[in-house]
Amino acid sequence: MTVHPSTQRPVKGQPTLEQVAAHAGVGRGTVSRVVNGSTHVSEPTRAAVLKAVQELGYVPNRAARSLVTRRTDTVALLISESEERIFGQPFFASIVRGISAGVSESSRQLLLAMAQSPEELSRFDHYLTTQHVDGVLLLSLHGDDPLPRHLEERGVPMVLGGRPSGWTGGHFVDVDNRGGAAVAVEHLMERGRRRIATVTGPPDMTAGQGRYEGYVDALTAAGIEPDPSLVSVGDFSEAGGERAMTELLERRPDIDGVFAASDLMAIGALRVLRLSNRAVPDDVAVVGFDDSPLARLTDPPLTTVHQPAEQMGRDMARLLVAQIDGSAAPEDHVLLDTDLVVRDST
Repeated sequence: MTVHPSTQRPVKGQPTLEQVAAHAGVGRGTVSRVVNGSTHVSEPTRAAVLKAVQELGYVPNRAARSLVTRRTDTVALLISESEERIFGQPFFASIVRGISAGVSESSRQLLLAMAQSPEELSRFDHYLTTQHVDGVLLLSLHGDDPLPRHLEERGVPMVLGGRPSGWTGGHFVDVDNRGGAAVAVEHLMERGRRRIATVTGPPDMTAGQGRYEGYVDALTAAGIEPDPSLVSVGDFSEAGGERAMTELLERRPDIDGVFAASDLMAIGALRVLRLSNRAVPDDVAVVGFDDSPLARLTDPPLTTVHQPAEQMGRDMARLLVAQIDGSAAPEDHVLLDTDLVVRDST
């Protein structure tokens, strides 16, 4: 087929599919196929249509297209945390950046939802159907949240950020929390520390569980009996790290090493140690987890476990898009490696 580009003047106002077809010198159906990504169009024809689309400033009508494709071209990211925590913790900024990039590459829109209370989660539970979104990304789930099971029952494609707790279905992306924590504690022991405390993450989150298990693994492998008096539960926040470190020093003033399950908690621990006149690392060595930008700015700079949060977000988006498009991904889950970044706090 020979395409003869139209010589008509640019169209005023919002151009229609028919006007794009006339401008490109093809039929309306051909334009529709190009706009909807069909492969049954020759390259010269596709080029002519795309040129007409650009010259006229045509914007596809998503609502009309969804009636045909049964797609919304929208992906939801639900984070089960408060706005304060989401915007205050560097981890979330990195993983959302990766998710946004991955979703954008698939020409879809990203809907960000934040829910902390059971009421908010219930509202989103009812909203997240195939009528509103093509798929869902779930991040920072707590406990045995029923939402993944509900989405599975509705046939909504989904990917979880973090290994599921108490649920064996679905796709997920996680980092090696347990292995990374074990390496952190091993590093403290290599520095000659034997009375090593930990500030754990929330026990109802898989990241908190995994990092505590890694702490126990390293001690056990070294022949050291884990001591409950050296364990204090935190919540991944700086204030939580301060509270936990204060409790630990009251119980065990002889602590010589600390593994905190997040950089923010480590920063809180460093502040308490400084106020208690403990020199870091001479008196107490400290390791965090995240390798957030803040870790390089602490005094002293923080030794920490690097987790590839942005790559985690990209992989979550990739697995979800593959489900939506029906192109099976080579795996149903991804477990990303962690690395220890040694600085002056150990």
